[in-house]
Amino acid sequence: MTMMHFNPFNPFIYLNAAGFGLVTASILALCAIGLTLQFGVTNYINFAIGSFLTIGAYFAWMVNSHGLNIWLAMIVGGLGTAVLAVILNMGIMQQFVRRNYPVLFMLIVMFGLALILQNVTLAIWGSDFKRYTIATPHQFNLGIFKLTDQQLVIIGVALVIMLGVHLLLTYTKIGKAMRAMSDNPTLARNCGIDTNLVTNITWALSGFLAGLAGVVLAINITTIQPSFGDDFQFVIFAAVIVGGIGRPYGAIAGAALIGIVTEVSAALINSSYKNDVAFAILVLVLLFRPQGIFATEGKA
Repeated sequence: MTMMHFNPFNPFIYLNAAGFGLVTASILALCAIGLTLQFGVTNYINFAIGSFLTIGAYFAWMVNSHGLNIWLAMIVGGLGTAVLAVILNMGIMQQFVRRNYPVLFMLIVMFGLALILQNVTLAIWGSDFKRYTIATPHQFNLGIFKLTDQQLVIIGVALVIMLGVHLLLTYTKIGKAMRAMSDNPTLARNCGIDTNLVTNITWALSGFLAGLAGVVLAINITTIQPSFGDDFQFVIFAAVIVGGIGRPYGAIAGAALIGIVTEVSAALINSSYKNDVAFAILVLVLLFRPQGIFATEGKA
């Protein structure tokens, strides 16, 4: 039997990896957009975002295991996570915001909330790996890329969401209110904007997108378990920081860069090190352009 050897000079290997990178970038973009919008409005990072991904995936698994189509279950997972995000904001985070606690204190609260959600997830659903009931994927050759029908849907979902967020921020009153709060929350409040309502809507949107991201991530890697969202969390932060914190369009660009580079690097080195590549990119950005590679004036 002839042993196949890896040829590092074969461009098709990297082109194929870039196709997988588009899928990873799509998943990253879903969550990174919501995370950066939430930061822009509230001025503190949601360190429980990995738990939101996990819980959204489990919400979808619950209804999918009872016969609901996985793509409809994805919507249920997103909506369930959106409701959870608003409840946590109103019940916990807003209590600290009203007392004007410093940002560092808010970050500690978010860390604590993340730990609570991790343990609640483990207590409810256990530590066993779970799978969605989903049709066997079919592979398609799209020019230089080889992707499954499920991966194409994931990319399509991300494109629709990105367009939707663009339209929201550009043409709707709530989107313009989000941008106003991102620039100057005090001025926005003095201009008559209901900042509590805008904050709750932003948390709902961030939770919805995190829930969607959790489901499509689970579809892509085929299984879910209580820590799978937390394992992906660092890569999400890398995409947000590389794109410029608080900048949704930068988050999209950062997700594209991190997603494609990490997957292409996995074709050259051991795939278990691809997250280390994301970390290396993050360190370089923090050293040489801490405002983010794609940052422009203004947040949103």
